[in-house]
Amino acid sequence: MVGFEKVANGTKGSLPSAKNTNTTNRSPDSILNLVQGDPTVFEPYWRNQGDKCTLVISGSDFMSYYSDCENICWFLQPQLADAIRNIHRDVGNAVLDDRHIVIGTGSTQLFQAAVYALSSPAGPEPISVVSAAPYYSRYPEEIGFLSSGLYKWGGDANTFDKDGPYIEVVNSPNNPDGTSRDAVVNRSEGRLIHDFAYYWPHYAPIIGAADHNVMLFTLSKCTGHAGSRIGWAIVKDIEVAKKMIKFVEFNSLGVCKESQLRAAKILETISNEYSNLGCTKTENFFEYGQRLMAERWRKLREVIKRSKVFSLPEYPKECCNFSGEFMESHPGNMDAEKLLRSHKMMGKGGKCFGVDSKYARVSVVGREEDFNLLLERISAIKGVETE
Repeated sequence: MVGFEKVANGTKGSLPSAKNTNTTNRSPDSILNLVQGDPTVFEPYWRNQGDKCTLVISGSDFMSYYSDCENICWFLQPQLADAIRNIHRDVGNAVLDDRHIVIGTGSTQLFQAAVYALSSPAGPEPISVVSAAPYYSRYPEEIGFLSSGLYKWGGDANTFDKDGPYIEVVNSPNNPDGTSRDAVVNRSEGRLIHDFAYYWPHYAPIIGAADHNVMLFTLSKCTGHAGSRIGWAIVKDIEVAKKMIKFVEFNSLGVCKESQLRAAKILETISNEYSNLGCTKTENFFEYGQRLMAERWRKLREVIKRSKVFSLPEYPKECCNFSGEFMESHPGNMDAEKLLRSHKMMGKGGKCFGVDSKYARVSVVGREEDFNLLLERISAIKGVETE
């Protein structure tokens, strides 16, 4: 996380309107919105792919609710199921043998489906859902949104001491701080959800194939295609998978087929490139992503090093099974809110993640223009005196 100390004579200022914060032509006084992790960093790569990912869909295609009636996840397109298995085989980041794939409208829907599946049938009181701080800021929001009688937010897993069943969410690499995580509570009545949104070679070393009961992945962080709203869960227990599928069925009656086929095409493109590695001079997507994120973090560390108010975490180098090289993590976020706001940058404060307000998270997976403006504005804070 990127920390900062209180500024002695700094002015808080008011936060100007965030209007047009996602436009590409910025004025010097525009607000740089770094709250959302919108992964547009990979747009140039996909633009250079030309028509490789183009789909032609006629008006009579995909009119049925059903995709594969022989699969327990009857709304999962077979092409996407194959593409998911292939991409995990290529990367080596998850075990899929004897597992069930559940598709969802992004991993957000699947997170809710998993919590429902693991908390039902209802007990005498709602089951606590916990995660070690700093945790993903939307976990408590999503858990509390429906005011469910099945589950409730239980806070920081590090301080959780309540007896009885519980659900622990393990986010690794962790959002917001990029660290590798394991379960914290470790009690017999615990039920685990592993959120592996960032467990891909462009963000972190792949040190082995993850093998857990419920594992969540999302296209948005894997390839950058957040707008397609595709996520998938790899589930060991068929009864848990069935409950998750039932949740998606009642919630949205399946998942958009057009989005599924687009996701399949994109994942197939990456797998085909990986299969032809060494036969062409072009970079595989994950090689491209590794290089790009490493370069962004190198530039960020140089700017932070010259700052008297910020700090960055150090990540250990580990052997990545995908690349065969020793590398450190390059998370999609850095952490530091009020000081950023006074310099026309919007971040998310540490309290949202269950930690001290001196921290804040900003996204570093936006467009190149936004990232360069981030570096420029952090550099402008250089020399601020601290108490």
